[in-house]
Amino acid sequence: MRFSHTLRRWVVASVGLLPLVGALVSMAWLVLATAESGHRWSTLATATTGLFTHPVGLIVVIQSLYTALLSVLWMRYRPFETPEGAELPKVSVVIPAFNEGPMVERSIRSVAQCDYPKHLLEVIVVDDGSRDDTFFHMQRLRREHPELVKLVRFKGNRGKRDALVAGFRAATGTILVTIDSDSEIEPRTIHEMVAPFLASPDVGGVAGRVAVLNRDTTVSRMLEVQYALAFDFGRAAQSTYRCVACCPGALSSFRREAVLPFLDEWASQTFLGRPVNHGEDQALTNIVLRQGYDTVYQRTAVVHTLAPVTYGQMSRMFVRWDRSFIVEGFSFARFMLTRYRKRNRFLPVVTFCVSNLRLFLFFYGLVQLPLLFRSELTVMFHAMLALLVGTTFTALYYLRVERSFRFLYGVLYAVYSVLLLQWILPWALVTVRDERWGTR
Repeated sequence: MRFSHTLRRWVVASVGLLPLVGALVSMAWLVLATAESGHRWSTLATATTGLFTHPVGLIVVIQSLYTALLSVLWMRYRPFETPEGAELPKVSVVIPAFNEGPMVERSIRSVAQCDYPKHLLEVIVVDDGSRDDTFFHMQRLRREHPELVKLVRFKGNRGKRDALVAGFRAATGTILVTIDSDSEIEPRTIHEMVAPFLASPDVGGVAGRVAVLNRDTTVSRMLEVQYALAFDFGRAAQSTYRCVACCPGALSSFRREAVLPFLDEWASQTFLGRPVNHGEDQALTNIVLRQGYDTVYQRTAVVHTLAPVTYGQMSRMFVRWDRSFIVEGFSFARFMLTRYRKRNRFLPVVTFCVSNLRLFLFFYGLVQLPLLFRSELTVMFHAMLALLVGTTFTALYYLRVERSFRFLYGVLYAVYSVLLLQWILPWALVTVRDERWGTR
């Protein structure tokens, strides 16, 4: 029995190291290929040095090293457990909704049917001025669960941030949980979202694991794998140094005292003189981090959410995310070098720098474009292959999460991203002052 348990742990650990293996293989591939291809980098040493002057090669090196770091951190991650004998707090679940139709009913019902003690639970659903039958479905669930469900209704559309503020103000729980109205939680999710707060008084925010509910198109299947890598692999690594950069709107929880005093600041946020109506989840995470609280990831708390099903929907979602990434990057940069917390200040800076290097390298690549097409095509070709090899190993991690060969959609997404999604971050930078939601 002991041998079986040890073997199981070894297998799980081996799967977690696949991204690390992929990172090392992709770097080795590129160095050896450029050294042996007859390129002017004729030796291994000069090939290695040359990678750092070539934009595509530099991307491979940085991404590979960062993936290797995340792999090592991932190995240290463990979900939080509720301490034995701990008293469960009252939880307020806030669900903002706009033109969601019947889906909001499924979202509310999933919370109402969870196994958290009902006398310690309330569900506050905010209708953000919907113009369809969303409020009708909200009322139906209110009649089914009159002691549990509370309704707030706006006369007109005011935006998700205002809807969340109204929900937070109406909440009476000590733990505030946010769930998107196009999402369903699993029965144990509320329990699991509370556990980190009971385990550590330093935790101010918790990010749940986001899985895809709909898997009916190629786009949604690619995003299914991408979500697993971003929400499980990436955030698990960030959680080891207690600084998850974004507690997602689809499923997050916060200490009441960490967010309520800052609701006015959060609701009236501006950037370059314009109101900010996107990225409310990352903005709230920054507010929590700025106070010195930890933000962590809870793998065992799962929400299933609707993903985009077309290229257009996916593009609009990523543009909105990248605008938020830019705006909140500036917000985080303002305090990331201060003593905003007692420990774990170095790795958040590393994550910030690596994340922002992709924009710098994009413009560096544009400047180098004539050189690339005149004499660097061989290197660029091998760099693309190296990225593909590394991505394949990383996508294999999905096997550990779902035990499904749908991980191949992750490889397809890597190609799809390189060919069709590279314009999104520069466009988000150019249009960063556009405060429109982008998907409505």
